[in-house]
Amino acid sequence: MPIRVIVFGAHPDDCELDAGGTAARWAKLGHKVKFVATTNGDIGHHQMAGGILARRRIAEVKKCAEILGIETEVLDNHDGELLPTLENRKTLVKLIREWKADIVIAPRTKRLPTRTTAITGVLVQDAAFMVIVPQLLARIVPSLRKNPVFLYSEDGFKKPNPFEADVVVPIDDVIDKKAACIDALESQFYEWNPWLSGYESEIPKGKAERMAWTLDRTAKRYGATAERFRPKLVEWLGQEKGRAVRAAEAFEVCEYGSQPSKEELKRLFPFFEGAK
Repeated sequence: MPIRVIVFGAHPDDCELDAGGTAARWAKLGHKVKFVATTNGDIGHHQMAGGILARRRIAEVKKCAEILGIETEVLDNHDGELLPTLENRKTLVKLIREWKADIVIAPRTKRLPTRTTAITGVLVQDAAFMVIVPQLLARIVPSLRKNPVFLYSEDGFKKPNPFEADVVVPIDDVIDKKAACIDALESQFYEWNPWLSGYESEIPKGKAERMAWTLDRTAKRYGATAERFRPKLVEWLGQEKGRAVRAAEAFEVCEYGSQPSKEELKRLFPFFEGAK
C-alpha cells in the first residue's frame, strides 16, 4: 500500500526547498506525494507581479513536479494576504482528506521570514484534528478515519523554541533532482533572491554553469542540515552510515495529529536500510 504524503508551503518553491529530496525518494519507491502552495506567489519578484508572475511560478513548480515524480497544486490566494480564516482552514482540510494523507508536512507556526509562512503552519495545525471530524464538510468529502502524522519542516529559528528533528532523511542519492528543482525555479533563485540579497553578479550566465553553481549551493545548504543533525543520523543509521551522509532534510513531529513511535516513523520513511 503506497504511503500518501501531502506537503504545504506558503509559496511556489517552499515545498521544493523543504521536502524535495525526501519527496523524490518516496516517489522512487512508488509512494504518492503532493505539494501544495497556499499562495500563488504573485508579489515575489522585483520586476513583475500579478497574474503574469503567478502563472510563471505555477509553471515552474509544475516542472519541479515532473522532475520529482509527484503532483503539485497552487492555491489562488494572493501572496502576502493569506489569513487564518475558517474558509482557508476548510480548504486545507478538504485537500488532506482528498489525498487520504498518511503524512502532512508544513512549516512551524512561528516560522518566518514571512507571516504568510507562519499562517500556513497555523492553518495546517488547525486542520490537524478537523480532518477526522465527520460532520465537517460532510457533504463534500468524507473525513479520514485515522489522523495523519503531522510534521514540521526544518527551520533555523530559536524563539520561542528551536526546531528539533525527529526524522533526518539522507538525500545524497537525489541531490541532483533537488538541485534541478531549484534550477527550474528561475524566477526565485536566479532573479528575485539574488536581487533581494545583493548577489546578482554571482549568477552564472550559461545554463550549464548555472546548474553546476546551483548544485554546489544545494549540496552546501543541505550538507549543513546533515551536520546539524548528525547525531540523529547516527542514531538511525549507525556510526558508519550516519557519518557518511553528505546532505539531508529534517522533520519534527507536530504535537497535533497521530503521535508515531520510532518504528512507525521507520515505516513511513522507508529509507533507512540497516537502521537500528
